[in-house]
Amino acid sequence: MTKEMVDATKSKTKELIEEQMNSQEIRKDLDVTELYLSNQGLTDQDLCDLGQYRMLNRLWLNGNKLRRINCLSINYRITELYLQDNELVSVGGLLQPLTSLQVLMLHNNQLTNLEETIAEMKAMQALNTLNLSQNPLAQEAEYRHYIIHHVPSLKLLDRQEILKSERDDAAKLYQQERQALLETIAFGRRCNGPAQRAKDQGVVSESRHSLASMVSDKEVANHFSSPPRGTPEEAVAERAVQRSIMEYSHFDWSKKPRAEERRMNKNIEGSKQTEIITVRFR
Repeated sequence: MTKEMVDATKSKTKELIEEQMNSQEIRKDLDVTELYLSNQGLTDQDLCDLGQYRMLNRLWLNGNKLRRINCLSINYRITELYLQDNELVSVGGLLQPLTSLQVLMLHNNQLTNLEETIAEMKAMQALNTLNLSQNPLAQEAEYRHYIIHHVPSLKLLDRQEILKSERDDAAKLYQQERQALLETIAFGRRCNGPAQRAKDQGVVSESRHSLASMVSDKEVANHFSSPPRGTPEEAVAERAVQRSIMEYSHFDWSKKPRAEERRMNKNIEGSKQTEIITVRFR
């Protein structure tokens, strides 16, 4: 294609932009904050560089025939970009400069490389809405968890709200060492009943007695089953004893199958239900 032909095709985009500027009575390029170029049958050759519109905030290019885009290298102010319903095969080099993006629509294209696509978004701190559905890459294993982990600012993915449980599952998949460390940390809560309650619920209870600071199960039961004291001082002392009893529980996650094993329906021989080891003391 000759230079004259290239200039002729790119003038199509220029004409569309000039029409919008005239209709909105905009005279300066720096006053352009929105451009509607959707459903115009635009191809890669039709797009001109949009760097002169430095205040551009929202851009609609959906519903065209675009395969690659390289006209937004310095439009770092864009917060909303609509590229759905095109023929995009790659976004390499397109999204990295757009660090202010909050909304990105890429559904119904031909994107196949999940890692390359998400790598373009890692510098985005404000991206909260992303749609990549109806792309070949959406069929990859762990597609949703992979995106949730690598783009933590997201709140809405493929028109579905990201749940806390999904973030936890993604962390278990891609931060296994950190999750293993967190799972070794016990947590505490106030004990509101005798130690036998935990046994009745089918969990493993472990009492570790050391010196006079530990309380036996019998003592705990006596404290909670005894009638109120006759004087206010005795009642206060009774409540203080009850409040001083603490309970710490620890989950043994080593006996629970990992997310990948559950997802692939693998049965681990000798696997047991997750045990909860509970310790009570004063």
